Amino acid sequence: MHLEPTETQALVQRTARDFAARVVAPLAASIDATSTLPAEVLSGLATLGLMAINVPTELGGSGAGAVAYALAVQEIAGACASTAVAMSVTNMVGETLARYGAGGLAARHCPRLASGEHGLGAFALSEPEAGSDAGALRTTARREGGEWILDGAKQWISGGPQAGVFIVWARTGAPGSGVRGLSCFVVEGGAKGLTVGPPEDKMGLRGSSTVPLELAGCRVPVDALLGVENGGFKIAMSALDGGRIGIAAQAVGIARAALKESVEYAKQRRTFGAALAEHQAIKFKLADMTSSIDAAHLLGLRAAWRKERGEPFTREASMAKVFASEAAVRVTNAAVQIHGGYGYMRELAAERHLRDARATMIYEGTSEIQRVVIARALLD
Repeated sequence: MHLEPTETQALVQRTARDFAARVVAPLAASIDATSTLPAEVLSGLATLGLMAINVPTELGGSGAGAVAYALAVQEIAGACASTAVAMSVTNMVGETLARYGAGGLAARHCPRLASGEHGLGAFALSEPEAGSDAGALRTTARREGGEWILDGAKQWISGGPQAGVFIVWARTGAPGSGVRGLSCFVVEGGAKGLTVGPPEDKMGLRGSSTVPLELAGCRVPVDALLGVENGGFKIAMSALDGGRIGIAAQAVGIARAALKESVEYAKQRRTFGAALAEHQAIKFKLADMTSSIDAAHLLGLRAAWRKERGEPFTREASMAKVFASEAAVRVTNAAVQIHGGYGYMRELAAERHLRDARATMIYEGTSEIQRVVIARALLD
């Protein structure tokens, strides 16, 4: 494993860093306050090739690989975690389409996601009664002539209002078939029978809209099936493995931003006749923060590197995700503490980082699920 990025990886990282500093960071507070992602942010990501980093070039993507993707997500998340969510989910949807889309399905949708024509991509697996337990999924799909008809409800769907394409999981097997009866479908935004509900009022990541979906007699062509019938669970797990690398990268980016702001504040703020940074209690906090961030970064790189080489990476992705997300919560909480009363105010970014970091322990597999995955790999 090489710790220094290749020329391509470094280029993607620099591109993301420049865009994050120049365009995203100045808008971050407004994105959080208004719960809105500006069109110029999303179109800018697409123009720079950051919406399809690990999608092959022949499908309109950048083809830069999983490591480049992780490095880019870190940079965008450091400026605005909500923007990083939109970017990472769209990348995950594009990768899934590229890998499993047959019969022109990938060629039809991947270039449109990469270019921004499709808006965002959305990943619709969770339901009101089926989050971590995918086997409890109730949405159904039945074949009728040359179409599939989908009925059910989805929950916690990131980017739903701006999504031009949804990947939707539904039960095609008999009741009680569990995960072996799930299939995966591509549903275009605006499809008849698809209703996007109002955004949830969330604690953090407020610029990334999270919505429920209703599918009521939603008809899609027979070739909208992704992969094979009743093979949807494998697709979901494969996508989530890669998605967890993205969440780890988001967590690292958020934590780095919180650390940078804490260091700057600690140097400027004076208490008891000395800069805050001169007090041992603060030095120890900063030391622990930077150590945790570096460890999370390296775990994420290992998972991305193994994915890029075509090696198994499920365990490594779960380790990166659980460690990085929990480290980000510790780091951002410490950042609020270092800022004192100002850290609790909306005037500074510290409280936003803490609110944003907390979600990384929940979505795309809770910390508890990650520990199950890791322990299973260890014991097997």
